[in-house]
Order: sequence, then C-alpha cells, then structure tokens
Amino acid sequence: MYVVNIDDLNGTERDIVSDNWRSRRMVLAREGVGFSFHETTLFAGTTSTFHYQNHIEAVYCVGGSGTITNEETGEVHELRDGTMYLLDKHDLHTVRTEHEMRMVCVFNPPVTGREVHDENGVYPALNEDGTPVS
Repeated sequence: MYVVNIDDLNGTERDIVSDNWRSRRMVLAREGVGFSFHETTLFAGTTSTFHYQNHIEAVYCVGGSGTITNEETGEVHELRDGTMYLLDKHDLHTVRTEHEMRMVCVFNPPVTGREVHDENGVYPALNEDGTPVS
C-alpha cells in the first residue's frame, strides 16, 4: 500500500512550479502501477499550451474556471468544477484560466517526474531510469 498527503510533497522533487502552474506528482512511474497521478494548480489569468504526443492524459477540474481550446479544430470548451477532459488523440490544446483552477490529472504512460516541456509543450516518454521509451 502507498499513502501520501499532498502537503508532504511541498518543496520536494515531486513539486514542480512554472510561471503558469504548479504540479504535485502523487504517483509517478517509480511506483510501478502503469499511470501517474498529479494535482495541478493553474494560476489565474494564465494561458498554457500543451501537446502530449507521447502520453494520454485525463484531467478533472475540482475548482476554478477557464476554457480549453482544441488547437487543431478550434473547439472551445468551458472548464469548471466537475468538468473532465480526455486528451485521447494527443490533442494540441490551450488552457486559459479565469479563476485559479485545481486539476487532478492522470497520465499513461506514467511520467517519471523528470520530464520538461519542450518548445512545443511536449513531454518526452521516459523510462524510470531516464532513457527514452522505445
């Protein structure tokens, strides 16, 4: 059994902060369960574009409000408490945050926690040892 409290991750290697968001990674590839689980806070008034070419991501909004735009189709969807979106086609997307949003995210394959978004908003697919997934 694995149990963790979100506050225990503050200031650790599992607590990642950027200009637009903060992500605390509760479950990573090292736990060996086939997915990773994160709580991500998107700061109010920010715009972030992501493109997870190597991962499927499900995101559930548990607080705040904003929009998500599918950059390939132009579709815009409202995000608020109780909304879930699934990036099942590796969708290039932009999230615009009106009020700070708290999101619960699941990635498959799991992230290691050492990934960094590249210039296109993409995470590389890495094995736990840091080598690329083949």
